[in-house]
Amino acid sequence: MNKIDRLLSMLVCLAFIELLEGVWPLPQTFTSSIERSPLSPEAFYFEYGSQSAAQQGCSVLDAAFTRYFPLIFPDYTGEVAERLLLDLKGAASPLAKVPVTTTIPSQWGLIHYLTRFYCIPDNLSVSARQASLNAETVWGALRGLETFSQLVYQDDFGSYFVNKTEIVDFPRFQFRGILLDTSRHYLPVKTILQTLDAMAYSKFNVFHWHIVDDPSFPYQSRTYPDLSSKGAFHPMTHIYTQSDVRRVISHARLWGIRVLPEFDSPGHTASWGKGQSDLLTPCYRGSSLSGTFGPVNPVLPSTYQFMARLFKEVSSVFPDSHIHLGGDEVNFSCWSSNPDIRAFMKKMGFGVDFTKLEAFYMENIVNITSALNKTAIVWQDVFDYHELIPKDTVLHIWKGTPASYQAELSRMTKAGMKVLLAAPWYINHISYGQDWHQYYNVQPLDFPGTEEQKKLVIGGEVCMWGEYVDATNLTPRLWPRASAAAERLWSDEKQTSSADKAFPRFQDLRCKLVRRGIRAEPLYVGHCKHEYQGV
Repeated sequence: MNKIDRLLSMLVCLAFIELLEGVWPLPQTFTSSIERSPLSPEAFYFEYGSQSAAQQGCSVLDAAFTRYFPLIFPDYTGEVAERLLLDLKGAASPLAKVPVTTTIPSQWGLIHYLTRFYCIPDNLSVSARQASLNAETVWGALRGLETFSQLVYQDDFGSYFVNKTEIVDFPRFQFRGILLDTSRHYLPVKTILQTLDAMAYSKFNVFHWHIVDDPSFPYQSRTYPDLSSKGAFHPMTHIYTQSDVRRVISHARLWGIRVLPEFDSPGHTASWGKGQSDLLTPCYRGSSLSGTFGPVNPVLPSTYQFMARLFKEVSSVFPDSHIHLGGDEVNFSCWSSNPDIRAFMKKMGFGVDFTKLEAFYMENIVNITSALNKTAIVWQDVFDYHELIPKDTVLHIWKGTPASYQAELSRMTKAGMKVLLAAPWYINHISYGQDWHQYYNVQPLDFPGTEEQKKLVIGGEVCMWGEYVDATNLTPRLWPRASAAAERLWSDEKQTSSADKAFPRFQDLRCKLVRRGIRAEPLYVGHCKHEYQGV
């Protein structure tokens, strides 16, 4: 072999290794070589392993096998396949199939699997002309299929290859969420479904649907239809019907994603009052009604009757074991102006401490949802106000500098509470430059506490609040920036401590997203081999 041939061989090897390492988020253990196998779209298929607990008829994997084929072979047509087969003549025999084996029956629920703290590692093995994917459950198999799809690459002639690889993988945290706000701006169902697709490409597994808030109430309730008919931006075009909600939940399930609904109260409820009289607190100016309304009225029995019926419906529509009850940013000024509220507080011995009144309200709401066999998730304010809530309630940190949320993590876990971290991942905040570094460099367990305390941090969440976001800009604002948090929540922190080292893989991910039709914004100057082709 002459010098030029050796140089070309080295460049090819380096290119293959760079392509092979383009898996995001980074697996826990990952070994690879330059030895590669060709793939022919005409001959390739997934199949169930002979010993797999899940077999044909498993809706999740049946759909995934079909869905991943065009993701692995994005420009596949019969004509292209014929040319590729000619190109592969004389090459090594192509890798024709990937047996997928699960050890637990497919009937084992998505919620059961995703709320367990420990996961048995899943294994993906690719060698000459053979491959295998072994997973504990169908949900783990879905993550393995995504990894395999990222391992496949094309050369300059359009031929497909995959390198010899051994991967053992599992998530660092069980809860890896994305919050979308559909109250401040309505997001069409199609936009939500595409977001779920993109979430799966980065192994997010919880869609936190902040479905209602002050500006609008787009959820169409069977029990209280006036909530959306009077509280939505438009009663016909800007609502989520029961069918829409089922469609989102079904689509999410096929990607292994939970749908966590949030009905935030007692604050953030201005839109509720338009369709439900006597729910909100009348505000006073001196001794006279001001004509304005504040938070939910916590002193009326009718309030809790309404909430019990609403949450009974919500619990039947959304099958997740958890429900987000909010509890943040309650403005006490209206409560303090209302003579009936003040009289109730005196009767209850609350004095003028309105945090005790909020505690009274939230404790009642949590009891309602607990009776419906739902575990509550609440914003950190509920803990900060010393409210008496069940020990299995999950606390959600949303505010503060690193020093303050680290102190909050320490206090909450010392109290024995499970915690979610969102404060460092409010990516609706934008700035010029590569701001993804700050999301990537978050260290969720960097707080004073024991190992037992740190086990109580069950994950984190990227939040995309909707003041300045709708379907026109959601996708490029969300991706690929959210994926920086995805790697932090999935991968080993020591192996992913450098944003600079991660940058080539992150660029590769961004280009994969673009090729899959996701309008992911650029990370910096450069190009993708396959640029975005428009809507």
